[in-house]
Amino acid sequence: MNRFTAEEKSNHSKNSAAGAKRRRFMWIVFVAVFFGWAGYTYFAQSAVIADKGEELAKKQETSEDVMASLTQLKYELSRLNDDEYIGQLARKWYNIYPQGETPIRTEQSEQ
Repeated sequence: MNRFTAEEKSNHSKNSAAGAKRRRFMWIVFVAVFFGWAGYTYFAQSAVIADKGEELAKKQETSEDVMASLTQLKYELSRLNDDEYIGQLARKWYNIYPQGETPIRTEQSEQ
């Protein structure tokens, strides 16, 4: 009933065992190459992310400085709309005084 003899059956099982070993070896090589590539990509990207993080921190610090400077300039601009402040600047920088006002000079102001 069986077409194969006992000798052919054992030869067939040896061939299939060798094929299974070959497939298992190829699968292990494929998995090793894949994990090697994945590890390399992970470390390369983590280095790039770290560099970008440092760059972002520097830019945020610069942005905070610029925003503080902008706030100060807006405050000074709003003060320029005040006549009293403009009078103070005219006295200080240009020695311009209203009529009838006598300037008082001290030793510190002359320096």
